[in-house]
Amino acid sequence: MAKVMVVTDSTANIPPELLNGHEIRFLPLQVIWNGEILRDGVDIQPKDFYERLATDKNMPSTSQATPEEFRNVYSTLLDQGYEILSVHISSKLSGTIDSALQAKKSLKSDSIEIIDSLSTSMAMGFQVLSVLRMAKMGATLAECKATALEAINHSGVYFAVNTLEFLHRGGRIGGAAALLGHMLNLKPLLELKDGKIEAVEKVRTLSKTIDRLLDLAEAKLEGANGPIRLSAVHGNSPAEAEELLKRAIKRFPASQVSEAVISSISPVLGTHTGPGALGLAYMKGM
Repeated sequence: MAKVMVVTDSTANIPPELLNGHEIRFLPLQVIWNGEILRDGVDIQPKDFYERLATDKNMPSTSQATPEEFRNVYSTLLDQGYEILSVHISSKLSGTIDSALQAKKSLKSDSIEIIDSLSTSMAMGFQVLSVLRMAKMGATLAECKATALEAINHSGVYFAVNTLEFLHRGGRIGGAAALLGHMLNLKPLLELKDGKIEAVEKVRTLSKTIDRLLDLAEAKLEGANGPIRLSAVHGNSPAEAEELLKRAIKRFPASQVSEAVISSISPVLGTHTGPGALGLAYMKGM
């Protein structure tokens, strides 16, 4: 029986300590800045990205990995005897899934399964980790696919941004567009819902936004049957993320929280969320 290799993209933002020696392939998405193409997490790291974002007069844009890049990764793995489970950023936020599907079609292989996570950042990262654990135990491609699809319904993320400007400019604002004309002194609380960014509510201060974020996450995880996994995600705000994670952990029985980590929002995502974004990604029962 062929082993399953998990492929994902750079927006998964999985902290290295969670990979625990798992074999995985990451395809970097791209940041395009002043005509230069920078591979997310390869040519540009979060710290350097946010420092440059604060001073550069020109704003970056982003692009998905190309079908040819997917084809090269897939064909190499197939030649090595692997079957492939490929989990990627929501198709409603990026064209990455389309590139993956084009590559699969060109290879004419039944040994590739492509999953639209309907998410990104560590909400997707937790989905990927659940499949990695199954693959390591020798699960079949069909079993890994079933796990990935189940994980979509068990994961999510709430987040706050300092301004909607970056989401608006990048065309990723989704249902939060309704808030644009009312954001003078308000901090939007947002959610990735069915693969799109949706406005949850608007709050006067960031501290109150974080309070509501924790309340909503707790409500989502209430009665979770099994482990709870948490990740504070941030755009160059490590101290705030650490405090958020501490507060989140206190909301649940210590024995139930199986993972609690801090994750930096990668340059590609940071292009759209801007500096200072702060969120909580979670997975329950898996």
